Amino acid sequence: MNPYINESNLTREIYPLPDDIHVLLKNYDVLEAYKRRPDFQKNDYIGWIGRAKRKETREKRINQMLTELKEGNKYMNMDYTEK
Repeated sequence: MNPYINESNLTREIYPLPDDIHVLLKNYDVLEAYKRRPDFQKNDYIGWIGRAKRKETREKRINQMLTELKEGNKYMNMDYTEK
């Protein structure tokens, strides 16, 4: 379960928030930025990271997510403006 996603907003698979990613979101001081993102974006990030086959790919995706949340202007390498 991902406590930061309102599951009634999504009709597709809901990905649970892994403990290690939750800790990283806190440690990198981006948990609030993550919580402010739309539910589909939070779910997409976790699903995308979870589908990585190699450890290196997973780490790269986590780093991309953390950077995008910190900078606040990107989502999956696309421009993003918080509403």
